[in-house]
Amino acid sequence: MRNTFTLIICLVLFASILQAQQAPQYSMYMLNKYNFNPAYAGLDNSLSLTGVFRKQWVDLEASPVTQNLNLHMPLYYLGGAFGINLENDQLGAERNTSASISYNYFVPVSKKSLLSFGIGVGAIQKSLDGSKLRAPEGEYTDIFDHNDNFIPIGKVSATAPYVNAGVYFFSEKLEMGVAANNLIEPTATLSAEELVKIKFIRNYFFNFAYSFEISRNLTIQPSIFAKSDFVQTQLEFSAIVKYNDNIFGGASFRGYNTNSIDAVIFIAGYKLNEKVTIAYSYDLTLSGLKNVSKGSHEILLNYNLNKLIGKGVPPKIIYNPRFL
Repeated sequence: MRNTFTLIICLVLFASILQAQQAPQYSMYMLNKYNFNPAYAGLDNSLSLTGVFRKQWVDLEASPVTQNLNLHMPLYYLGGAFGINLENDQLGAERNTSASISYNYFVPVSKKSLLSFGIGVGAIQKSLDGSKLRAPEGEYTDIFDHNDNFIPIGKVSATAPYVNAGVYFFSEKLEMGVAANNLIEPTATLSAEELVKIKFIRNYFFNFAYSFEISRNLTIQPSIFAKSDFVQTQLEFSAIVKYNDNIFGGASFRGYNTNSIDAVIFIAGYKLNEKVTIAYSYDLTLSGLKNVSKGSHEILLNYNLNKLIGKGVPPKIIYNPRFL
């Protein structure tokens, strides 16, 4: 398994020299919308701090491990919001670490809805540890040599700037957003000889959710999430039920045909108090990886200050109750 997986990593990495990698996978996207859309900043009504840890495909050697930490808050005196997003994603010998800041502007549409336009700028560092890779023609007995100029012997890294942008519509029950990252499609050069260049391709995100109030204490929110680079598209269909404003749970299905089916996801969460919410998800793998993986785990922790910050008058929609 070790040699097979390292060979797969080589093929995936260098097949993408001319185009690049997909965005990291998260199952609880509906609880962390700012991570993929800068226009969502401030729509948690106060300072909001979210941390996520994900371990994908447990028991599969060198499988992805991802961490995300973000903070955003409304700036009512400027008519918008500010945010910071940090992310670390490691897959075997490859690591992507990024940091960005964003600003978005609110435009009231009606007394109970608004549009938010956001833009984020940042930098991403791609690192590759060649000592963890094996090439078909390499020599790894008395000497360590890949016999391939495109694969480094040791650790190499490069940094590139990137730009994200998004639009988000928010109302009492309906919300939807469209976003894109890597708008300028930057390139990172991983070797002094400029033999290995990674182009970060543009990715697009779309989410849609609607909240149904079943009773005074029971609400259900179905949602759809799509990620695409117009070469590959991944869809996710979800439904979250919230009871008594502090307990929630639900399920998702990732995939839309026999080639894209990935997993069924089970989600559970609890609002510990007025400021702290914790949630957990488990992915039951349905793809061919189910034979070598025990699924994926993800945990999320959110802290919301739950009070107005600074000066300015918030849009009226901010006073409406939120689902999550």
